[in-house]
Amino acid sequence: MNTESKEVLSERAKELLVMYLEKAPTLKPKERAQIPAMEMPVQEPEERIHNLDEVALGYTMEEARVEALRCLQCVKRQCVDHCPIKIDIPRFIGQIASGEFQIAADIIKESSLLPAVCGRVCPQEVQCQSECTVGKAIKNMDKAVAIGRLERFVADWERMQGHVSIPEVKPETGKKVAVVGSGPAGLVVAADCRREGHHVTIFEALHKPGGVLRYGIPEFRLPNDIIDREVEVLAKMGVEFRMNYVVGRTRKLTDLIEKDGYDAVFVGTGAGLPLFMGIEGENLVGVFSANEYLTRANLMHAYEREKADTPIYPSKKVAVLGGGNVAMDSSRMAKRLGAEKVYVVYRRTETEMPARKEEVAHAKEEGIEFHFLQNAKRILGDENGKVKAIECLRYELGEPDSSGRRRPVEIPNSEFIMEVDTVIVAIGNGSNPLISQTTPDMKVTKRGNIVVDETQQTSMKRIFAGGDIVLGAATVILAMGEGRRAAAAINKMLAEESVKEM
Repeated sequence: MNTESKEVLSERAKELLVMYLEKAPTLKPKERAQIPAMEMPVQEPEERIHNLDEVALGYTMEEARVEALRCLQCVKRQCVDHCPIKIDIPRFIGQIASGEFQIAADIIKESSLLPAVCGRVCPQEVQCQSECTVGKAIKNMDKAVAIGRLERFVADWERMQGHVSIPEVKPETGKKVAVVGSGPAGLVVAADCRREGHHVTIFEALHKPGGVLRYGIPEFRLPNDIIDREVEVLAKMGVEFRMNYVVGRTRKLTDLIEKDGYDAVFVGTGAGLPLFMGIEGENLVGVFSANEYLTRANLMHAYEREKADTPIYPSKKVAVLGGGNVAMDSSRMAKRLGAEKVYVVYRRTETEMPARKEEVAHAKEEGIEFHFLQNAKRILGDENGKVKAIECLRYELGEPDSSGRRRPVEIPNSEFIMEVDTVIVAIGNGSNPLISQTTPDMKVTKRGNIVVDETQQTSMKRIFAGGDIVLGAATVILAMGEGRRAAAAINKMLAEESVKEM
């Protein structure tokens, strides 16, 4: 979107705000549903493929208030029921409509200290927004109230004011909580336990906090500066961060309780073990897991070729295997790193793709080519052991499988060659095995996921777990939901123990 277009959108929003604001107290639900949905201003595709700046530019104040006026303030609040962390959505949106942005921010922080993150990367369209009455009323769920964009607006507005409110922390309890991993689940546990007055220490294996938020999501979707600011709030609350600390190597998990005196431990080490297809040629030079590719680019800044200590593979023609958000991130990053052609190869159709619609649309705008009902059979190399092509098979859809999606069925003798010099495998991740390997009493599934009860407690007393290490590779908001449940259980356990000690 060019500058003129952004200005046109902004002027239109100002006109709509004047038109509807005076009527707001008397607007009927049918009239609110007829207020036009506000588009999200974005960088033009031909500009953004040459930079790592954020694609979506965010609402203006007028756009946010007009969008908020569309909310019907439903009595049943189904949007809240479908939010994994139960943000009071109608209440914070109502405050945006009234221009009370700080109050809106404070309402969100009752449930989440990561609003700028969630507003950018959570799949609201299949969660809170999927139950929006406005979308149902106009029979177009793509035009449901833009809950995520409004959450982002509030968080960005507060940050731009230069004064981000810090949640209240209760008096010190003398209890200690260890959080292993600083991804979304761990950050939520740290926040909720610290609010109750417990001393909280986050142990992070990498040199910067954020987990998958930082190494897995490109800056053009989630700037690292945003992660830094969200983490800063926790630090100001008194949460201690210990970086470059690998629990399971630097220290055994059980030692945190038995030797270091922690009263509870939360394990949120994520699903960082990349999965491969097990096909011929995956050991060739030029084949990467999406994890490695994105970590080099995001966390290690390999795109800054003249400054970075880690290299990034030079590519002209890239095939990304997979159809999820990680595949979209990898393909779009490859484009920004100079690839002339980028192909997403997916064995089902676009309808079955798990990636967010918005990310798929942005990828198409940026020139990413989609090859549906195809998949790699083997990867071919040249005389130097480098990727030169992939041999693909064509597919057709059969009956639905356990996921509810139609199962891809190979078409015999449909092989063909696709010339590429780089292959990025983005078919998912397995759970980080380090904790289970070094904690033999920990009960895990066959896939290595930690087994927990309804309170997120593991098979070991005082040790809780949540996020991708339990769910497998899932979404940021689902991981945060597990973190909230675990924190509630930890806080309850420690409170009961404090009463007994009195």
